[in-house]
Amino acid sequence: MTWVISIANEKGGVAKTTTSLSLSGAFAEMGYRVLAIDLDPQANLSLSLGQESAKATHTVIDGLINNMPISELIKKTSIENLDLLPSNSQLGLAERMLPSKKDYILLLRQMLKYGSLPYDYVFIDCPPFLGAITANALIASDLLILPTQAEYYSVFALRNMMTLIRQVRENGNPKLRYRLLLTMFDKRNRIHCSLAEHLRKTFSNGVFEAVIEVDTKLRESPIIGQPIIFHSPKSRSSLQYRFLAQEIIHYVENKSQ
Repeated sequence: MTWVISIANEKGGVAKTTTSLSLSGAFAEMGYRVLAIDLDPQANLSLSLGQESAKATHTVIDGLINNMPISELIKKTSIENLDLLPSNSQLGLAERMLPSKKDYILLLRQMLKYGSLPYDYVFIDCPPFLGAITANALIASDLLILPTQAEYYSVFALRNMMTLIRQVRENGNPKLRYRLLLTMFDKRNRIHCSLAEHLRKTFSNGVFEAVIEVDTKLRESPIIGQPIIFHSPKSRSSLQYRFLAQEIIHYVENKSQ
């Protein structure tokens, strides 16, 4: 069975793409077959994996709008076990074009065709806004990861995400589950610690034990064109994302029993 995991939050700058890139690398490192899907018109995940959007001949929008088979859109990366379904700026048109198509909210799920993908895990990097693209991702997903800074605006944005999750459960994916991931965390910051404690009390088991702390190595990783796991394998961030990957595997194993 292929597990589809979206990484999304309405708030920008909370390490969505960094988490998508790092988790894809962590799972590939462990030998899992991984597909990373870039659903952000900014195409930062594609760029981080060596795919320049301006040079991309076919991207995810060709599957969503033009019904091209996903097998014709997937690109190999330089990392063993990790493939990419790239994006480019044209994906921004999807917010206007998708709603004109019948059952548009199901298009990504139909494109992925559960059970037919030769991958163990699919990680979807979503755009920093709530619309047709993000809704498609959540309808297609088994699990939603919500990267969240322990800061007021980031925590406040969770309200709209919770509303979207309820809508998705009511409109086609009742089994969607979510977990919060604390990112860009500074344990010396009292506000960070206070808000983190508040989130754990509010969401209980809905927050990952893993915490991704501030690390300059993470900023270097996309520039190098490699997940942090490969760019700096012994860095703090690499260890934390590996720990997060193990948490996800444990979650999947429990749900699969």
